[in-house]
Amino acid sequence: MNTHRTTTVTCPNCGRDNRIPVAARGRPKCGHCKRFLPWIVDAGDDDFAEIADNATQPVLVDLWATWCGPCRMVSPALEQVARDLAGRIKLVKVDVDKNPRVSLRFEVQAVPTLLVLDQGGTVARQAGAAPAHVLRSWVEQAIAGRQTTAGE
Repeated sequence: MNTHRTTTVTCPNCGRDNRIPVAARGRPKCGHCKRFLPWIVDAGDDDFAEIADNATQPVLVDLWATWCGPCRMVSPALEQVARDLAGRIKLVKVDVDKNPRVSLRFEVQAVPTLLVLDQGGTVARQAGAAPAHVLRSWVEQAIAGRQTTAGE
């Protein structure tokens, strides 16, 4: 596990680049304009628990494969959902071919398989691609009952 790995996110509001940790508590904000940033990271067998299970906000998991056409088609829609719901969700992408333990854990039979996790537990699951507005509605329904804690 690499607990100090970071990713760079461009703020959709002000255009500034921000380096954010792939695993952290809370929700990342832009260092310049203070708006929530879309949190989009890759995870694998060795760091999935740290990045996704230990997240303090709901996690949208994209279980995909490089050879999968629908996976490539749904990826921009998922990134749009992450931008639209910045500060409310974290998008974690997992290549199932390179990460068989994560694939086995979630019993992936088809790709893309999409999950919504809350504190490591699956609250919603669907297989296949969908447009961004459908995915956003699905995610919002999955997280609708979640209580947020002050300070996240």
